[in-house]
Amino acid sequence: MRTENVQMLTAHHQLIKNDGDDVIQGLTQTPKILPSKYFYDDRGSELFEQICELPEYYPTRTEAGILREYANEIAQITGKCELIELGSGSSTKTIFLLDAYQKLANLSKYVPIDISGGILKVSVLKLQKKYPNLSIDGLVGTYEQALIKLASNASSSRMVFFLGSSIGNFNPQESDKFLSQVAYALNPGDYFLLGMDLQKPKDILEAAYNDNQGITAAFNLNMLSHLNGQFQGNFDLNLFTHQAIYNQADTQIEMYLHSHKSHWVSLEPLDLKVFLESGEKILTEISRKFDLAIMQKELEMHGLRTLKVWTDPQQWFGLILCQAFSVTK
Repeated sequence: MRTENVQMLTAHHQLIKNDGDDVIQGLTQTPKILPSKYFYDDRGSELFEQICELPEYYPTRTEAGILREYANEIAQITGKCELIELGSGSSTKTIFLLDAYQKLANLSKYVPIDISGGILKVSVLKLQKKYPNLSIDGLVGTYEQALIKLASNASSSRMVFFLGSSIGNFNPQESDKFLSQVAYALNPGDYFLLGMDLQKPKDILEAAYNDNQGITAAFNLNMLSHLNGQFQGNFDLNLFTHQAIYNQADTQIEMYLHSHKSHWVSLEPLDLKVFLESGEKILTEISRKFDLAIMQKELEMHGLRTLKVWTDPQQWFGLILCQAFSVTK
């Protein structure tokens, strides 16, 4: 069995320095906002895995069902290639793809990429036991860091994939930038597989982000614990309440932390003191819901031509397989 290989894309101290800038910017603007990447310390990643098992949270099991049914077809379309997963987490759904590619002898390497080194190491160890002859190289870093690294490393045919509708966490401008980075990282003929949550009734959407067990609330509040640990902050989690609402106009879930009373918060290494009013809210995440036809046009504008689209019977979730056709490097 190969020894697992989990690389750091950037030195830890450098990550802290850079990440502090977006915390300062987010907490000093009106309304206040925190980047959703701060959900994913090791504890946050564990909580998200629990969210994926909740009865209200349909995206994970719905996307898994699509992959279970169509992974063989995806592997047949792309042929032999290297699989690169952005935001791999526990790689639970990825097993459907790995099995399909292994069965057809179409897999040269699997590269899982995640910002949480803890969950990445655990998942790589598990996968190495399941696939002892597969080359697995985990990368710890952000999507942007990973895509820059991928763009500089030309290789054989590759398929980058981004599951879980994580693209929904980007606003339209961020999504446009991300797709440009994906296209730049690919060579003509490479593939991109994108999973996205589709538009549906408000009651279904809001229930998925306000579960009865309070796991999503704990996940949201854990962001403040992460900031306390990383930036010596003094957020009191008891002074905040989780809320998720569906913004019909922008077709997106918006997740907030509401302050119960007026108080000061400090993050000493950032030389930051922030005053929160009673009733003030911090936006911690958006989760946009998509139209398949519109997304295909956006992908085409970035040099990514749709080859095939798959959905579940209810059309709650969609997978789009694209191929890069024009990339200027």
